[in-house]
Amino acid sequence: MKIKALLPVALAVVFTFSACGTADAAETVSTSTKTTQSETVESVTADNLAGMLTDQDLEIDYDEETSAQIILSGDSASSNSNAVQISGSTVTITDEGTYVLSGTLNNGMVVVNAEDTDEVQLVLNGVEITNNTSAAIYILEADKVLIVTASGSENSLANGGEYVAIDDNNIDAVIFSKSDLTLSGEGTLTINAAAGHGIVSKDDLVFASGTYAITAASHGISGKDSVQITSGTYTITSGKDGIHAENTDDTSLGYLYIADGTFTIAADGDGVSAGAYLQIDNGNFTITTGEGSASVTMTANTFGSGKGSGFQTQTTATAENSASQKGIKADGTITILSGSFILDTADDSIHAGGDILIAGGEYSLQSGDDAVHSDAAITIQNGMFTIPYCYEGIEGLSVTIDGGTFNITSVDDGINAAGGADSSGFGGARSGQEQFAASSNSFIIINGGSFAIVSTGDCIDSNGSLTINGGTLKLTCNGSGNTAIDCDGTYANNGGDVTTNDGSESNPGQMGGGMAGPGGMGQGRGGH
Repeated sequence: MKIKALLPVALAVVFTFSACGTADAAETVSTSTKTTQSETVESVTADNLAGMLTDQDLEIDYDEETSAQIILSGDSASSNSNAVQISGSTVTITDEGTYVLSGTLNNGMVVVNAEDTDEVQLVLNGVEITNNTSAAIYILEADKVLIVTASGSENSLANGGEYVAIDDNNIDAVIFSKSDLTLSGEGTLTINAAAGHGIVSKDDLVFASGTYAITAASHGISGKDSVQITSGTYTITSGKDGIHAENTDDTSLGYLYIADGTFTIAADGDGVSAGAYLQIDNGNFTITTGEGSASVTMTANTFGSGKGSGFQTQTTATAENSASQKGIKADGTITILSGSFILDTADDSIHAGGDILIAGGEYSLQSGDDAVHSDAAITIQNGMFTIPYCYEGIEGLSVTIDGGTFNITSVDDGINAAGGADSSGFGGARSGQEQFAASSNSFIIINGGSFAIVSTGDCIDSNGSLTINGGTLKLTCNGSGNTAIDCDGTYANNGGDVTTNDGSESNPGQMGGGMAGPGGMGQGRGGH
């Protein structure tokens, strides 16, 4: 059963959020009883997603005696199979089966050109292939190809710095596949792409296991229909995105699913990027984009009172770069169930064009723009968030937080709910203007959690309503003309323990320049 056929349907359940309220609970995670503007949705689990993988995707064993052998010998090769054609340093596999490759091939290529119903397994057992002008492995035709690194083996594939056309296909990667491609194994694979990408599939791209070290001038890993990773260790240095999934012909595809794994990514583009939607169930992620958050210097000059008078920010970066340099990004929705995330990004650390649902995990986020940003709704059910440097900490059309620990230091707002698409960063907020506008669809609901927010802008700012049903909030606003709590709509504290350094909990609307809500007097629980 192909993931491509079922995963969009399954994930659609997760990503059914209302326009005015986000989903505040996944079925697999405990729900809050205090949410007033959100609905419960069912979450897809790692088990049923991983269950869509075929047995062949997860298989790393092979029968040495029945497998065909291909011995690479510098400028030529030899094989004991009639399905292997050898012309100089080009090795072409024409039939299904398992092929074990070993040895060195200089300025050569392994080509898979079988029937479109054939499944081909390539076992790399101490392989070194370089191709100065094209791919090291080129999958032209097959139903599926599985590349397995033999246990304990070390393998390397490289391109010399250019791609010269050999047919009608635009070959632009060290491993380039026109078919479904799965990589797995118990060995290591090193890929050096002096030009182009590391690994590309124009169909589904699956990583089931293995250790990978990828250096690429463009994307490290790229799948057109999808990229799915269930396990493995990945060290990626890329001139564009580290891991990239995008299908410009069908926007329902180009999705990215990660069940687990260890990822160390240094990208000049985005760290992990999906053209459609993205789900992470678990894993350890260390991601740096651009020159990191330290390359962006944000110096706030504040004056006036409230949003109407204009919170002006002048910022400078050490180097101009118009490329997207976000840590984890999806044009659609993002769901993160768990994991460890250490992100140091020139642009947003976590960014979605659609909704964001975070059910848990540990996050250390340093951002030259927003730490967590959604153009739509953000729901956080749990997690530990340490955000020592950012323009804004958490920003979306609406923000619902059920629990978690949050330590945020921000140049502008710590938590912000506002309407409109994001145009901050790289010509947006860094040029001195926050583009979100007041919206009746904007709201912030805090049902629980522990918050320590220090901001130059507002600590908590809603362009609609603000409701605090629980939690402990210690809010310190250091910006002249800004406040610890600010909302344009109604304000209600139904049981939160709120402490502010400026008394704004008693009059959040008036002090912030918006509509005064039914705030209480002074500080302390309830604030009434």
